[in-house]
Amino acid sequence: MRFKPVPPAPAEFAYVERVQRAVPLVPGTEDDCCSRLLDRLGLPDRGVARTWLTFLRALGLVAETPSGYRRTETEPTVSTCREALLTRVFAADAVRATLAADGLLTAAETFERVRERVPAWERHRDADWTATWRERVTRLLDWLVLLDAAERVERDGATRYRLV
Repeated sequence: MRFKPVPPAPAEFAYVERVQRAVPLVPGTEDDCCSRLLDRLGLPDRGVARTWLTFLRALGLVAETPSGYRRTETEPTVSTCREALLTRVFAADAVRATLAADGLLTAAETFERVRERVPAWERHRDADWTATWRERVTRLLDWLVLLDAAERVERDGATRYRLV
């Protein structure tokens, strides 16, 4: 199963640990878990909290049980999160492969190279799907940077990305 929600990458990996710790060990409903994330992390709204909850599931740091969501015993590390991102988050592998093949790219250039991976139903569902997916690709690039798979380079007045 591949997950699509991708929150903005935090400035430091320690934030991922903080978000995981905010999820209860004892399963709780989605609403309960989102409320905890809002209260403990100061997130702006339930949509952001829900995105984090789903994203942590993709990283293997949260599990969905019949009773609700709970924090897993998995300790978040850069390497395990990077592997989970590339195997369980939709289009993350395509973004990484694009950087591997084409080198130093802006987020817009990366999007143009992976836009064909966007499912047709996504294109029909969202009138401004290109803006949505440009943002998603930018977030994926920023996660690759956070997880030591890529680096951000300022060149010619633009932010570019490349594999490390």
